Amino acid sequence: MIQLIAPDCYEDFADDLHAMHRLRYRVFKERLDWQVKANGGYEIDSFDSLRPHYLLLRGFDGSVDGCVRLLPSTGPTMLGETFPVLLEGKTPPEHPNIWESSRFALDIASSAPKGAGGIAIATYQLFAGMIEFGLSRQLSHIVTVTDLRMERILRRAGWPLERIGEPQTVGVTRALAGYLEVSEKMLQAVRQNGGIGGPVLWAPVLRRVA
Repeated sequence: MIQLIAPDCYEDFADDLHAMHRLRYRVFKERLDWQVKANGGYEIDSFDSLRPHYLLLRGFDGSVDGCVRLLPSTGPTMLGETFPVLLEGKTPPEHPNIWESSRFALDIASSAPKGAGGIAIATYQLFAGMIEFGLSRQLSHIVTVTDLRMERILRRAGWPLERIGEPQTVGVTRALAGYLEVSEKMLQAVRQNGGIGGPVLWAPVLRRVA
């Protein structure tokens, strides 16, 4: 299941968000050794203060096993402000039908179930959740900064990245930026390759007592 946490629900799902930031620390700081801001076992950056939407992959035991952050391209984005070199002089996207994804992370066992291409079903679920989110908001594309390994995974999953420019060395990573199409066609391909039978996205509805 993919859980959507919108800005107006942060307070209600504070524990889930804390678990997400701990997961990001484990993945980006401890495993990948990226130059990220870390504090007390949490990875949090300035873009988290912009009230993004988060998608969380929940395990059968309720654990937070994966996440991705989504921000509209009409405001500050990592591509435009942190990685402009990847644009190769082009103007960063700024359109209400394009959102940016960042901080895509999974913390699952190597023995986790796999779908087509040897890709973890958990990865397919997060991809499907991103597309479902985009379709629910009439998006045409998601723009993202990623690396060559993830570009290959996206291609094998049936959701190919349309490059904005050529890969560049950023820190210890060969990074690049590109667009991911948001469409029923892409959703069907990801679901089929991941063995996903239907929607994965769950948007909790809370009843608040006045």
